[in-house]
Amino acid sequence: MTDTAPPAARTETGDDLRRLILDHTRRLLVTGGYDGLSMRKIARGVGCSATSIYLHFEGKDALTHALIDEGMRRLYAELAAQAEDRPARRLDALCRAYVRFGLANPEYYQVMFQLHPERMARYPPEDYRRARRNVELFGEALADGAAAGALRLVSPPDVAAMALWTALHGLVSLLLAERVDARVAGDAFIDAAVRQALAAFEVR
Repeated sequence: MTDTAPPAARTETGDDLRRLILDHTRRLLVTGGYDGLSMRKIARGVGCSATSIYLHFEGKDALTHALIDEGMRRLYAELAAQAEDRPARRLDALCRAYVRFGLANPEYYQVMFQLHPERMARYPPEDYRRARRNVELFGEALADGAAAGALRLVSPPDVAAMALWTALHGLVSLLLAERVDARVAGDAFIDAAVRQALAAFEVR
């Protein structure tokens, strides 16, 4: 993928320019990584000056943080929309919504969870707290399920939620990387993987 933008994009200003900057930065991060990102590359691709970018973002760290935060907000919207009353069903719906989001938004997912820059400014605490809401939704479903006797926990809900997230993250990451045998990868495989992850919480 090249770092150029359509000619029509070069005339945008204000909020439109900010959107173009974020979208192009996301693509550059996915194709070239954090270390290969520069304000000049972004400006050249969007069709604006580097100075124009600095009017919206302090630098590439701020840009990267903004993309992570945007992805986390989008993920939260998807997860929070799962309104099952029964905790076990809600947990199942959360798991499937998480996987759907990751597979439908591979660029965001990579920026959110798979960048490994050697040097990047600390992620803002308020953004981190907002990102944690995603895992907290799983923890709430687990706690509610345990209280109702519908789910079994062998660790505190927050720990159990993180353990469940690691299983879902592994599933999404392997599928996005196409590291799952093509003969089994598909909806049936995803269903089996989610069921297997949830089996640890079944009441026996």
